[in-house]
Amino acid sequence: MKKFMDENFLLKTETAQELYHNHAAKMPIIDYHCHLIPKMVADDYRFRSITDLWLGGDHYKWRAMRSNGVDERYCTGKDTSDWEKFEKWAETVPYTFRNPLYHWTHLELKTAFGIDKILNPDTAREIFDECNEKLATPEYSARNLMRRYHVETVCTTDDPVDSLEHHIATRESGFEIKMLPTWRPDKAMAVEVPANFRAYMEKLSEVSGTPISSFDDMVAALEKRHDFFARQGCKLSDHGIEEFYAEDYTDAEIKAIFNKVYGGKELTREEILKFKSAMLVVFGEMDHATGWTQQFHYGAIRDNNSKMFKLLGPDTGFDSIGEFNTAKAMSKYLDRLNAEGRLAKTILYNLNPCANEVIATMLGNFQDGSVPGKIQFGSGWWFLDQKDGMEKQMNALSLLGLLSRFVGMLTDSRSFLSYPRHEYFRRTLCNLLGTDVENGEIPSQEMGRVRQMVEDICYNNAKRFFNF
Repeated sequence: MKKFMDENFLLKTETAQELYHNHAAKMPIIDYHCHLIPKMVADDYRFRSITDLWLGGDHYKWRAMRSNGVDERYCTGKDTSDWEKFEKWAETVPYTFRNPLYHWTHLELKTAFGIDKILNPDTAREIFDECNEKLATPEYSARNLMRRYHVETVCTTDDPVDSLEHHIATRESGFEIKMLPTWRPDKAMAVEVPANFRAYMEKLSEVSGTPISSFDDMVAALEKRHDFFARQGCKLSDHGIEEFYAEDYTDAEIKAIFNKVYGGKELTREEILKFKSAMLVVFGEMDHATGWTQQFHYGAIRDNNSKMFKLLGPDTGFDSIGEFNTAKAMSKYLDRLNAEGRLAKTILYNLNPCANEVIATMLGNFQDGSVPGKIQFGSGWWFLDQKDGMEKQMNALSLLGLLSRFVGMLTDSRSFLSYPRHEYFRRTLCNLLGTDVENGEIPSQEMGRVRQMVEDICYNNAKRFFNF
C-alpha cells in the first residue's frame, strides 16, 4: 500500500516521476487567470488565521460543508469565531474522500506549512495552532506566499471602471512578481436591468472623462479604458458568459437598443441577445488591435438559490454547470471576427465536459499559422479543475489538436494558497505522458522532446503566448 501523498503522488510510472521531478516541478508559475484581490498584494496582507486564509471567500469549501450538514453560520456567518469555522471544516474533510478538496487541502498544508498530518477532528486544534503560529510571522504575508510558490506573474480580473491603483502601487513598490490586470467588461453588456446598466454607464463616463449619451459614446469611453489597461501592462481580456452570442444585427438596431435601455426601458429577449452579440464583436476588435488574448469562460448557471443570493450575493457557492447549445454561435462569432482579419488570440473554457470535443475541434477551424496555438482550449475550469476534468480536457486536446502547444494551468482562485493546483496539474500531465511512454505509445527515443513538452506546457508556452 502506497503512502498517502508521498513525493510520487499521482505519478504511477518511473517515467512520470522523472518528468515531474526533473522538469515540471522546477518551472516557475504563470497564473494568467485568477481572482486575487489586488489590494491584498499591494498591502502585503497579513492573515489573521488559517481560517482567514483558507475559508474566507472559498465557496468550494462552503459547498462541501453545507452538503455535510454544517449550518451556514460556520460558512459565511459573522457571529462565529475563526476556530469554530475551522473546526467545522476539519469535521467535513474526512467526508471529502475522492473530492479534489481532500487532495488540495493536504497539498496546501504540506507545501505552505510543512504539515504532513491528516486533517480531521482529532488533529484540527494542533494544525490550527501550528498554521496560525506560522501566519503570525512575516514569511507568511501575501507576497511571501507568492514567493514561496515560485510565482512569476499573476493576472487578476478587473472591471473597466477599476482604477488599477493597487496594480500601480505594487509595481512602483518594486515587488519582483508581476501583477497585471485583466479586462473583464461583462457589466458593459449586462442590459437585463436598465437601472443597473445606466448606473454603470455613469461610472464609466466618470472614470473615462467621456460624456455618454449614445452607443458610440459608450464605445469611445470603453476604448479609453482599454487603452488605460494596456498602459498598465494588461495583455488579456476575460468574458464570463452563459453562452456565445452571435445574432445578426445592424448598427442602427444596436444604437436604438442602447437608447432604449439607457432611457430606462426593459429590452426584449431578442434585443438583449443582439446587444450582447454586438458588444462581443466590439470587445474582440479592441483586443485584436492591441494584441491581447481574449478569454471566454462559458457555460455556468449562476445564483441558482434565490434565497441565498438575497442573503449573501454572488460567488458564494450556488452556481452549477449549465446545458447550452453553443457550437454554432461560437463558430459564427469567431468566424465574424476572422473574416474581418480581427480575430485575436483566443482561449475557450467550457464548464460542461460534454463540450470537450466540440471545443477541441473548433480550435482547428481558426488556426492561421501566425502564432502556434492561436486558438486555445483552456484548462479544466471551476468544476472541472480536478484530476478527472483535467485529464479529459487534455485527452480531447491531444486527440483533436496539439497538446504540445497548450498554455497550461491557472488557479482561477481568490486564495493565496491555491498555487498547489499548478502542482496537481503538473503531476497529472506528467502521469499522462509517462504512461504513454511506458506503454510504447510515445517512443522512448523521443524523451528529449517529451521533457521539453512538459516544460513548455508548464511555463514556456504561456510565457511566449502572452508575451510576458
